[in-house]
Order: sequence, then C-alpha cells, then structure tokens
Amino acid sequence: MSAELHFNVSQFLIKKAELCDAYDWDAYLELYDEDSEYHIPQWIDDHRYVQDPNQGMSYIYYADRSGLEDRIFRIRTGKAASANPLPRTLHNLNNIRVKVLENDLIEAKVGWHTLYNRQGLEGSFYGHATYLLRKTEDSFRIRRQHIVLLNDKIDSVLDFYHV
Repeated sequence: MSAELHFNVSQFLIKKAELCDAYDWDAYLELYDEDSEYHIPQWIDDHRYVQDPNQGMSYIYYADRSGLEDRIFRIRTGKAASANPLPRTLHNLNNIRVKVLENDLIEAKVGWHTLYNRQGLEGSFYGHATYLLRKTEDSFRIRRQHIVLLNDKIDSVLDFYHV
C-alpha cells in the first residue's frame, strides 16, 4: 500500500467528517453507494458486541443508503426529535489504518471521537469504525460502515454523532 493511498483515504474520511459537522447532507449522502450498509451494533456484554445485525440488536442498522436518506429527510423536516435543534459537532479521526483487499476494495479502520454541544449540554461519543471503500475515478465511495461505540450510554441524540 502506498503513502499516497493512505493520504487520499485519510483525506476522504476527514472530508466526510467535515460534511457531517457542516450539515452538508447532499454531499454527505453522495459519499455512499446506493447499496452501502451502515451498522452500529449493540453490546452483548462488556467485551462482545453483535456481529450480525440480523442475529441481534443494533443501535442503528441500514441495509442500504435509503436508511441514511430517511434519517436526513427527518432532520430536514424537523421530524427527528434527536436532532431538533441540531447540535454543534466536531468529529475527530485518529489512528487511520488502510489496507487494500484482494477484490480491489479498500478497508480503512479509524479511531473516532465526536464532541457535541446541544442546547448548552456538552458531551462526546467515541469508538472505532471500519469502512469498506470502493475506488472511483477521483475519490472513493463507502460500501460499508461499521461503527463500534465504546461509550454506549445512549442519549436520544446518538444517531447524529457517529462518524
């Protein structure tokens, strides 16, 4: 794997975080393939979480991009109580590891920490995420996003603060 690929993947993921912080939902959605999977599993116990969303509970599971589209529709129309009003957020990424897979897909693993302020209350979420990326002509598209939330005390605003 080249340093250039690592840099490009890192910049792509940082851009994704910035789009979320800026509420640029149209550009954010364009980063995902139509059939991309999005998963935040629940913990089974202190050291094991649900691996298969069809075999256990998930905080969020979208089998394709339409789940994200629906979420953004609810945010825009004010029908998402967890995002009304919208919080101010800052998504931080670290420990980005990139690997090219046999099928020309790219796996990117990151640590993340999201800070937020909503109605004067401050907090944070943090964890690990694994992305499966498809190379495009000039960037990447997300095929799968798997997020492990390490501080899983869930407020009603969780699904807005993930990376």
